[in-house]
Amino acid sequence: MKQELASKLLQSGEITRRDFAAKTASSLLGVGLLGSSMTSRSFAAFEHSSKLKQVATAKNVIYLYMSGGQTHLDTWDPKPGTVTGGPTKAIKTSADGVRLAENLPLTAKQMHHGTVINSLTSTQGAHEQGNYMMHTSYEMRGTIRHPGMGAWLNVFQGGGNSTLPNYVYVGNDSRHPGSGFFPAAQAPLFVNNPESGLKNVKMQPGLTEEKFNSRLKLADDLDADFRSTFKHRNVKAYADMYDDAIAMMRSEDLKAFDLSDEPADLRASYGKEAFGQGCLLARRLVERGVRFVEVSLGGWDTHNANFVAVPERCETLDKGLSTLLSDLHNRGLLQDTLVVVTTEFGRTPDINQNVGRDHYPKAFSAAMFGGGVKGGYTYGATDAEGREVVKDKMQIMDMNATIAYALGLPLDQVIYSPSKRPFTIADRGQPVTGVFA
Repeated sequence: MKQELASKLLQSGEITRRDFAAKTASSLLGVGLLGSSMTSRSFAAFEHSSKLKQVATAKNVIYLYMSGGQTHLDTWDPKPGTVTGGPTKAIKTSADGVRLAENLPLTAKQMHHGTVINSLTSTQGAHEQGNYMMHTSYEMRGTIRHPGMGAWLNVFQGGGNSTLPNYVYVGNDSRHPGSGFFPAAQAPLFVNNPESGLKNVKMQPGLTEEKFNSRLKLADDLDADFRSTFKHRNVKAYADMYDDAIAMMRSEDLKAFDLSDEPADLRASYGKEAFGQGCLLARRLVERGVRFVEVSLGGWDTHNANFVAVPERCETLDKGLSTLLSDLHNRGLLQDTLVVVTTEFGRTPDINQNVGRDHYPKAFSAAMFGGGVKGGYTYGATDAEGREVVKDKMQIMDMNATIAYALGLPLDQVIYSPSKRPFTIADRGQPVTGVFA
């Protein structure tokens, strides 16, 4: 009935599709969409948001976050032979003209699949603030929490698997913004240890399906009066959580979380650390329709002994990333999966008295693979010492707009939070179309 009414309204011309979405979003999401025929001074704040649209080049995102501030000079943007470059050497890659630091030899063999971005810049030089902006495109505010990219993807497009969460975070960083001002249903499923699988997702021994359903009905009956009295979105979200949990418990795809199904040699090639196994889990999840998986790797805050710590971190990253790219490619998944490697800021070109590098948001690097981006390409550049961006500067919100663009998300769609404040997916960020093939 609801679908028939919606169809008649749309066909009659009484309401546009965007306005129909705007009028229904409040009840569906607890937020509001700003329709094209609605007027608001708030819309002016986003008049410079990108109007670019495209058919999506990526269905899924695997987002590898280097927590702590990864040094660009010892990974993606080496400067050998300079004072700022330190002892780190550069090596050739599988792509002509693209060089990486010697700390990433396995990834170097996969560079024909991706683009290095050597022109990122940020205004945030502290960990929490930099992490937040990289994930949300917005500065931290005490009065509101903004959504991560996976939550926006959930809201605009939904997922590809009806029984598994569409947004998964693998790691142990409590600072993740999650669903922000969107309902809790849009938040990621947090997986601390990828090798442990999901806990408490099976019925207790001796509990029959009949008893289980009886208990669920009893709980539902007891909660009915409360739900009808307090019609708040968080109350509904709590009830919906039961439905989602039960669907996942009964899903045949729950086996995606069991890494023991994989051949031992493949698991070993990903690396024994949690990050490498998290990359393997990410592949298993996108293979089953999960749209957005983030895997974090900490330990990049190298104020001390940078040239000891970074090779160790890079060994873990190199195994996990290179095997992930090869594995996705061999399974025909890389063309539809955008693999992003990023961090909150870079490290100083100057080496401090502790043979370390300090926080440096002015210039740093990231990388993108698959998902329609150019293979064997470098976008942007820093100067000879890695201090300044001298070509194709990319702001944080531009990078996030580029990810959203790859997914075919509407960059100019304004959404109101429950507090009636307007937001877009990447603030005023402009997608960098030059990184796409």
